[in-house]
Amino acid sequence: MRQPPLSLYLHFPWCVRKCPYCDFNSHKAGNDPPRDRYVSALLSDLQREAKRSDQRPVKTIFLGGGTPSFFSPDEIATVLLSAHEHLNVDTDCEITMEANPGTLDRGSLAAYREAGVTRLSLGAQSFDANMLLVLGRIHGPDDIRSAYDDACAAGFSSINIDLMFALPGQDLAGAISDMDNLLALGPPHISYYQLTLEPNTTFYKRPPPGIPDDDLAWTIQERCHERLAAAGYRKYEISAFARPGHRCRHNLNYWTFGDYLAVGAGAHGKLTDVDGVAWRYQKAANPRTYIEQAESGQWKEPASRIGQDEFLFEFMLNALRLSDGFSEQDLRDRTGIEAAAELRPVAEALADGLIEQTEPGHWRPTATGFRYLNDLQARFLP
Repeated sequence: MRQPPLSLYLHFPWCVRKCPYCDFNSHKAGNDPPRDRYVSALLSDLQREAKRSDQRPVKTIFLGGGTPSFFSPDEIATVLLSAHEHLNVDTDCEITMEANPGTLDRGSLAAYREAGVTRLSLGAQSFDANMLLVLGRIHGPDDIRSAYDDACAAGFSSINIDLMFALPGQDLAGAISDMDNLLALGPPHISYYQLTLEPNTTFYKRPPPGIPDDDLAWTIQERCHERLAAAGYRKYEISAFARPGHRCRHNLNYWTFGDYLAVGAGAHGKLTDVDGVAWRYQKAANPRTYIEQAESGQWKEPASRIGQDEFLFEFMLNALRLSDGFSEQDLRDRTGIEAAAELRPVAEALADGLIEQTEPGHWRPTATGFRYLNDLQARFLP
């Protein structure tokens, strides 16, 4: 078992407004969030993570949230400069920043590019103005188009746009209209995923009326996947579609059970040491608690060792999301497990038509396996 590739995740916790479906560690900014103190905390955190990294090459960086574009280009530049100063960042490192179309302008996009961001991810979610209101978004359809055009003009050649489906009151025609509006822009990468009612969200506590049932959601997904394929997008993960050369390297590192450093409030990390022992750890979720820990130097980061009996499930939880599936070599390198073909869950999933062997030592989910992915993944629980 070898140490896997290493990424860096940076969390920016504030949003103008908390969306009712969002279960990420995001907080309404209010009138005066302590952004300067938070940036200082990130810089302190980066220095500590540098010790954990042991100068392993950092292949990708992801700025997530929350809304990273709520922070100024100068603040983002300060953080990225510190990352380059303290970490062994690859010269061709993919650096992605999530952005809300409602918090961007052309000048800021060019400045984010100059700050070192190489890839932009725009949270569109829908092109229906009424649907955006239901979802609690602060932007409209024209803001999405303007943000994308401005990003292209600012020099971004790698751009993702998020689109959701099975929205409250959405029918097949509305979902197809959303997809056609997105395809008219033609971004090189698209994340297309179903609205789910996650615990600890407003939608979970008070479900909105008109959420499509499973059959309609499946029909929407199938029809829109067909449109994506016809437009030249290849599905490489259950909700990720890309044109050649534009797959998200950062997310691929997650899905192939790679390692990642955690910086920021609520950020999760995973590291594998030279002996093959893997650990997970987490930063304080509340932004003010996180800041206070950074300023006092009294960090509290719960860490847990990933047990050998958990490795298989952890690996499959991610690898089975990929259209290409996994190889025996992948499994050996990431978990130390030698013979995938001898694993009972693999044999049973093959027999049940949930996975297929594409060549010796390589397996991938079937269409049925993708439809019932949760059930397929659960077969690998310890």
